[in-house]
Amino acid sequence: MQWETVIGLEVHVQLATRSKIFSGASTAFGSEPNTQASAVDLGLPGSLPVLNEQAVAMAVQFGLAVHAGIPEVSVFDRKNYFYPDLPKGYQTSQMYHPIVGPGEVEITLDDEVTKRIRIHHAHLEEDAGKSLHEDFQGMTGIDLNRAGTPLLEIVSEPDMRSAREAAAYLKAIHSIVTYLGISDGNMAEGSMRCDVNVSVRPKGQEAFGTRAEIKNVNSFRFVERAIAFEVERQIELIEDGGEVVQETRLFDPERDETRSMRTKEEANDYRYFPCPDLLPVVLDQAYLDHLKGQLPELPADKRARFQNELGLSAYDANVLSASREMAEFFEEAHQVCGDAKQAANWVQGELSGALNRENLGVVQSPVSAQQLGQLIKRVVDGTINGKAAKEVFQALWNGQGRDADEVIEAKGLKQVTDTGAIEAMIDEVIAENPAQVAQYRDAEPDKRGKMIGYFVGQVMKASRGTANPQQVNGLLKEKLDALR
Repeated sequence: MQWETVIGLEVHVQLATRSKIFSGASTAFGSEPNTQASAVDLGLPGSLPVLNEQAVAMAVQFGLAVHAGIPEVSVFDRKNYFYPDLPKGYQTSQMYHPIVGPGEVEITLDDEVTKRIRIHHAHLEEDAGKSLHEDFQGMTGIDLNRAGTPLLEIVSEPDMRSAREAAAYLKAIHSIVTYLGISDGNMAEGSMRCDVNVSVRPKGQEAFGTRAEIKNVNSFRFVERAIAFEVERQIELIEDGGEVVQETRLFDPERDETRSMRTKEEANDYRYFPCPDLLPVVLDQAYLDHLKGQLPELPADKRARFQNELGLSAYDANVLSASREMAEFFEEAHQVCGDAKQAANWVQGELSGALNRENLGVVQSPVSAQQLGQLIKRVVDGTINGKAAKEVFQALWNGQGRDADEVIEAKGLKQVTDTGAIEAMIDEVIAENPAQVAQYRDAEPDKRGKMIGYFVGQVMKASRGTANPQQVNGLLKEKLDALR
């Protein structure tokens, strides 16, 4: 039997406010445990929540960015359950009237195929604290610093049909929220994580299968691996005569498997009801228009501009626009050098390779966009060749010069384009290699192209890599062919 995978994601984005959603407590990461939990976060008697307006603005901006409807009125509800990391016994969330309505996100797959994924809604809620198990023998420690941190939960429709599509969707959401500046998207610190709903059904069947929810997956790679395992588990279970049960599961990256955590609750298990401490949020059109006017150029628009105005390929435009920091670096380098394709090649090639080797982000690059742009400009105007350019880049990376011109001058890398000087070097190489000249002369015409590479290498060595390779090739061919 052929099976079809059905996937939906609930993405939890920590909003980049300085204080919590209902209190003035700090949201700074890395503080000592339980130093940032106020009476409001803990729901102590007599404390009342006050909604953080910045969290509302950030949620609305996300809705506008994904072309979603923004309801005039949204309402906060109490989601009742008790875990140690939520000591007040309920989470303030939005069940029935969320702040963001239906929208959509376009994803681009590796083969440049695009697909639209529908967003069901996005709602505001407070985060819970964190349970710590590893440092306490036989006990659990609780850090409530995160309790009350503002979250935007983005709920997709079950429109994804593969792990690859799910990862592409998560990357698209990450790109949007970081472009907007509403989250740093740091998955390692928990600023963005997702619950993955996975089910399988026979191909052609309209009804969905029973789904399992994989909780708190915190990397693009883990999303793909968790889905791959879960799909295989469900198919094997059904084909062996078993039934998939609706449950919550955890992904173990060390064992590369999901395992059961608890049976999945339904909405009525949480006994939702409107929060009596918070008034409905009412947004007028003037407020929405104001926030719409503050939106930056978004990834899809930047991608289209890179293709249509700068002439980049769909692949280059997609890679360079995925990250706001990378896009800004590329644009500054392009502005300096004036050659979009060369700038794209260097940013994706030499720069990205060096960043990956050192495990650095583009904002931490030792070579600035200004420096890289000037280096590319010297390649474009013929001052240096490609080999010398890589040497200049490495020197700048190591802090051995303020700019490309200084390094070129100090290392004597300026490209030799004087025809007379190049001809003198060619004559010397030909005179020193009579056996290779004889082989070239006696070879079939179709084999001489490969043989000339030896002579080019010798000339480049003689010039210490500074001779113009195109000129060397042309002049060598003329001189060698004239010896026949």
